[in-house]
Amino acid sequence: MTGNFNDATSIYLQIAAMLEDDILRGVLLEQERVPSTNELARAYSINPATAAKGINLLVEEGILYKKRGIGMFVAQGAHDKIIAKRKDAFYETYVTSLVREARALGLTKEELKAMIERAQQ
Repeated sequence: MTGNFNDATSIYLQIAAMLEDDILRGVLLEQERVPSTNELARAYSINPATAAKGINLLVEEGILYKKRGIGMFVAQGAHDKIIAKRKDAFYETYVTSLVREARALGLTKEELKAMIERAQQ
């Protein structure tokens, strides 16, 4: 795991996002053990309860699961769940506001599409 914390988001959410990023990049594979709360706490100099809160969030979402006495592991299908979750968040955060602003400016679908295509170049 790599990353630095910022002040804009709670640390436990940043821990969860870093674990998700590692799953998406293939650093953590499905059925592979993830760092323990104590390992995360030591690595990032944070309270173990904060690390546990980030891990438990991913357990609630079905991205991680617990093997009693062994640790936390990446769930089967975790990669696809993260992609779907982030696509939904992207839509809610960016696309809806983009379309709302485009309407306010009187842009047509074609104009908006042309702008998006230009931005992708």
